[in-house]
Amino acid sequence: MKQTVLYIFLLSASFTVGAQKILRLPDAINIALKNSLDVQLSKNIIEANTILNNYGVAGGLPLVTGSIADNEQVTNISQKLNTGVNINRNAVVTNSAVVGVTGSILLYNGNRVVATKGRLAMLVKQSGQQLNAQIQNVLAGVMTAYYDIVRQQGYIKTIDRSIEASQQQLEIVKARQSVGLANNADFFQAQIDLNALLQTKQSQQLIVGQGKTELLRQLTLNPDSLITIEDTILVNNNIKLADVLNSLNKNADIVAADEQININEFIAKETAALRYPSLRATTGFNFSRNQAAAGQLLLNQSYGPAIGISLGIPIYNGSAFKRQQRVAEIEVRNAGLNKQLLIRDYSSQVVKSYQAYSSTLVQLQTEQENYKLSNQLLDVVLQRFKFKQATIVDVKNAQQSFEASGYRLVNLNFSAKSAEIELDRLANKLSL
Repeated sequence: MKQTVLYIFLLSASFTVGAQKILRLPDAINIALKNSLDVQLSKNIIEANTILNNYGVAGGLPLVTGSIADNEQVTNISQKLNTGVNINRNAVVTNSAVVGVTGSILLYNGNRVVATKGRLAMLVKQSGQQLNAQIQNVLAGVMTAYYDIVRQQGYIKTIDRSIEASQQQLEIVKARQSVGLANNADFFQAQIDLNALLQTKQSQQLIVGQGKTELLRQLTLNPDSLITIEDTILVNNNIKLADVLNSLNKNADIVAADEQININEFIAKETAALRYPSLRATTGFNFSRNQAAAGQLLLNQSYGPAIGISLGIPIYNGSAFKRQQRVAEIEVRNAGLNKQLLIRDYSSQVVKSYQAYSSTLVQLQTEQENYKLSNQLLDVVLQRFKFKQATIVDVKNAQQSFEASGYRLVNLNFSAKSAEIELDRLANKLSL
């Protein structure tokens, strides 16, 4: 819950994209938490459950009701008294007025009030965990979208390096052509290769722009806002599988599932209490007045306090309460099974994410070396091409090797970071 309190505090902070030239990840997270509609919905659920968490809602506080009734009637009266007097009147106006205040308090109903209050309190805790889970999901989504932009921009850096090599190649061909040592075929091929790379860069810039639009959607900002991201992907190499699996008991979804078991147990107790007697104490003050224009009784008025105890005993209702109790007990077992299913699925997800994480880290070491070698190879081939010791095909092959290695390196970095984010989310460890 400490994380939840921290994030709720951050939601009150204000931030404007236009106030900074470069959007950093902590800023993006702050904006997302401040603007997230899903987080706001979860906060509203907490607020509603907190309001309902009251003994009055549970039925444990006194009930006070007031009543007022005033009836005017026009009746025909025909009465024979034992004194021999006959009364016959038509269109007689009668008035009946009743005013009362009644208070009652529940003394016993099989501890149903206690069970209901416990369920309401547990709902507040569960909604807090659901907010925590929603915050973790928002953090994971923003981080993944942010680092995806970094990845796509990493592709552009690789393309820029290859464009630089193509420009050098074209300049060498032009220099040779000016002294009659190169033909038009080499010039045309060099220009085509350069143009193709420039087009590839434009296509990649479109992908980056669309990635920024997706990030702005997650931040709930105007999709045509201008943002600049300059960052690198740094992967935590020290995550241990056992640590993540042991942290699953802190996962907000699993904690909420455990609290659902408690909620269902309280519901079972509430249902069982329906089979117990209900004892209620009542008190009040009543005033009654009946007046007639004719008849034997012209005025009858009474008032005064009243006190009493009422006892309701359920005897038979078609075994409905008994059946409802059995169903509630089944729901308790189902909640336990749902928790086990969640632990099973999340444990499997942790293992699969860790397998991807650890495998990618191993590949990263090899690919980093390949990237250095392919960059050096490109420089060497360009030098050889300059001195006519390599052909234009050799340069193109070196470029392709460099580009492929650059793409693999960026992809592996992103894959490792994505797996790291997922592992931290499952362990409920994502933070600023």
